Amino acid sequence: MSENKNYTAKIGVVCLGRYTYDVAAALEIYKKTQEDLKTIEGVDWTIIEESVIEKPDAENAVKVLKAADVDAVAIISGTFHLGHLALIIDRGLKVPVLLWAFNELPYNGGKIRLNSVCGMNLNASNLYKSGNRTFSYTVSDTIDRDWVKAVKMTASLKRSHVGIVGYRADGFFNLDIDELSSFRQTGVLLDHYELSDLFSAKIEDEKVSEREKELRKMFDCSGVTDYQVNKVANLCETCEDFLSRNSLDAIAVRCWPEHAATYGVAPCAMMSVLQSSGRIIACEGDVEGAESMLVSAAAGCEAPFLADLSQVNFEDDFSLMWHCGVAPHSLWDGCSDCTLDTYFAGGKGVTAGFVMKSGICTFMRIDSAGGKTRVFLSKGEAFPMEKQLSGTYAKVKFDCGVKKLLDSAVTNGIAHHLVMCYGDYEKSFEIFAHIMGWEVIKP
Repeated sequence: MSENKNYTAKIGVVCLGRYTYDVAAALEIYKKTQEDLKTIEGVDWTIIEESVIEKPDAENAVKVLKAADVDAVAIISGTFHLGHLALIIDRGLKVPVLLWAFNELPYNGGKIRLNSVCGMNLNASNLYKSGNRTFSYTVSDTIDRDWVKAVKMTASLKRSHVGIVGYRADGFFNLDIDELSSFRQTGVLLDHYELSDLFSAKIEDEKVSEREKELRKMFDCSGVTDYQVNKVANLCETCEDFLSRNSLDAIAVRCWPEHAATYGVAPCAMMSVLQSSGRIIACEGDVEGAESMLVSAAAGCEAPFLADLSQVNFEDDFSLMWHCGVAPHSLWDGCSDCTLDTYFAGGKGVTAGFVMKSGICTFMRIDSAGGKTRVFLSKGEAFPMEKQLSGTYAKVKFDCGVKKLLDSAVTNGIAHHLVMCYGDYEKSFEIFAHIMGWEVIKP
């Protein structure tokens, strides 16, 4: 994946204590913890290195963390402590909070040494009753890595610049969003561009020629014309230029019906190629799909993309997760024929064609309806299959069963695009939704 500054989070860490407990032992654990934290990639840490004991200590910690503009804070109960401390930090920062308790140490002379869990419980009750309902908690000597991923997801949204190119696809009313409501909740800045803005740039012939060579190495191009390969190559370079020139982290493209008629080919194959290198491109003008892909990438998913729950088989309990040829080329199973094809839009619908690789997958979508934002979430596994049709697809068995998944998606009015991520990100997505204050819908 290409490096993206938006997938880096700034996280503050404080360790609370009280002298009636073994503060020295807690500080020793904390020092080791600090070294462990520094090994985690994609995080800029601001660590208050000494224990926070009194109220002025907490106020000073807030000043340091505020100056660092942290995206979240981990509040460690090194020992039991004053209830004021976490409240002062929460009030001063107003960012996502992880309440973190250390494992209890062996007793020393019959006395509990840390009482860390009780301190964390005190903080949780205080925060909850003061109105903070989005904190998370953990009991461990190491940080909750899923919480870290979730913070990276929230940070990626609030720093992102997304473009909608054209509009949503014709008739796809369910992909429309309330732009300012989305901005208020996520911080995502959305700008509109015309389709002509995307493909009108003049690209050097040398760059297009190099991209053509790449395409012919990636795909069997015997089913399309030289003209079509050239147009796909040109569009790849044009889209890269467009994203960079406008400082866009993602785009949602109205890929039909005008694109093929105006430009000469549909953008499906271009999406397959660029998404393999970390670009976030949502088809059919699906802005929430683009946002879902952004947070998936921030969580560590290497090639998130939008798939349709296209075909269900209740008897054998699987679904075909298909789309018209936009899946990242990097997800090819390495066995099926990997082709460029044209099978729609009057011969102008140039798409990728292959079976996707096998493996554990997580499916998610940020989806709004009736003034509420939800996160639809499920997990499954892609299995090997023969190449039997055009487009990019995988045979998936869901942990919950395909009937239950379909019931949940349909009865909750979830949009027909789900982000497909190879790997298990279920817990990270759940924490992310909790931090955002959004409902989680799990079949």
